[in-house]
Amino acid sequence: MVPLQEHAGFAESERLQSRLHELVPGGAHTYARGSDQYPEGMAPVLVRGSGARVWDADGNRYVEYGMGLRAVTLGHAYEPVLAAVRAALEDGLSFSRPTDLEVSAAEDFLRHVPGAEMVKFAKNSSDATSAAVRLARAATGRDLVAIGDQPFYSTADWFIGTVAMNAGVPAAVRELTVRFRFNDLHSLRALFERHDRQVACVVIEPATATAEPAPGYLESVRALCDEQGTVLVFDETITGFRWAMGGAQTFYGVTPDLSCWGKGMGNGFPISALAGRRELMELGGLRTDRPRVFLLSTTHGPERVSLAAFRAVVRAYEEGDPIAIMEQRGRALAEGVNAAAAELGLGDHVAAVGRPSCLVFTTADHEGRPSQAHRTLFIQELLRRGVLGQSFVISAAHTAGDVAHTVEAVREALAVYAKALEARGVTGLLNGRPVAPALRGLAEPRRLR
Repeated sequence: MVPLQEHAGFAESERLQSRLHELVPGGAHTYARGSDQYPEGMAPVLVRGSGARVWDADGNRYVEYGMGLRAVTLGHAYEPVLAAVRAALEDGLSFSRPTDLEVSAAEDFLRHVPGAEMVKFAKNSSDATSAAVRLARAATGRDLVAIGDQPFYSTADWFIGTVAMNAGVPAAVRELTVRFRFNDLHSLRALFERHDRQVACVVIEPATATAEPAPGYLESVRALCDEQGTVLVFDETITGFRWAMGGAQTFYGVTPDLSCWGKGMGNGFPISALAGRRELMELGGLRTDRPRVFLLSTTHGPERVSLAAFRAVVRAYEEGDPIAIMEQRGRALAEGVNAAAAELGLGDHVAAVGRPSCLVFTTADHEGRPSQAHRTLFIQELLRRGVLGQSFVISAAHTAGDVAHTVEAVREALAVYAKALEARGVTGLLNGRPVAPALRGLAEPRRLR
């Protein structure tokens, strides 16, 4: 049995969170990290991490999942990466000309992504996907962008205009992005029929945590894009370094024209990349007679620390098999969680689902409907038992002991969950209001009081 945490509560975290709301819009620099994504009064403000463990401002310790919004695959404060970063710092960080690390890092990247011929580094994958869209538009002379109905591609207007939180995006911009259903080839084919030879690019995640591509689907998307003269862009922000070091494109054997990377590249250090075919990438270079594309040009894109971190991550993947560890631990976690739910007769209400290296959990009410209130109750009870996470996304640093602790915490949390199902609601069990979608159109239902 995992007892409730013996801690001093969340007083200091609450004080810091309150201060953050006065200083930072939304109280966090990423909407997914916001306090509205956690039970009220139980949003830990973290001070450090090591491996798969994190500590909050009140001294409470947790097994963490999500791992920096899926950016950390090797574990927090992974020493070989830190050692590479320290060495890079000794020689300076940012200069007025390229450094030798830019050569080495590019060679490392392209060695493991065989379908890519050139790469350009940046700091976040939103910039990479937006650069891919701009490049595709320039190459094709077309304006429309077709996106798969997957959660998130970019903070730029071309994508944010399609979500509920789209205030400030002109209607004319919103109309230039059209959607199709992932894994539904008819949906994409119909889109091409409506907009024949008007689509500059198709942007998709080749897979997600809960949706593997159907047999032949990616190959067929590739063929349709070729027929239409449309640029195929894979968003490998999540799949890169979780499905394979060379991304889903190497895992599934389908090569896009351009691909966008981030998250796991630096084990938490800020680095992203745009990669692709030379003839496209050179439109932003000096070997073209066509109008030049402003591809990616950032002050901090090539700073040495993140490039050194990336190279250390590559070495860790070359010398070991972090993905196999994540798959093994994730599979054990899913089996444990789902067995616990089944034992309590809750298998239709709570489940760990998806790719073992990228698990999420589902939460349903007494009628079997997805429920934010029940999700919040589940998160609340896990927090009380030393487990922090909006998902069960794992890292190679999670030990068998961490998994066992989590499964037992889930078992105890499910006993409370069962009470909510019996009562047909969370009243009296949930502290405060339920979590709300991060990209909702209004601050309600979690507007600050």
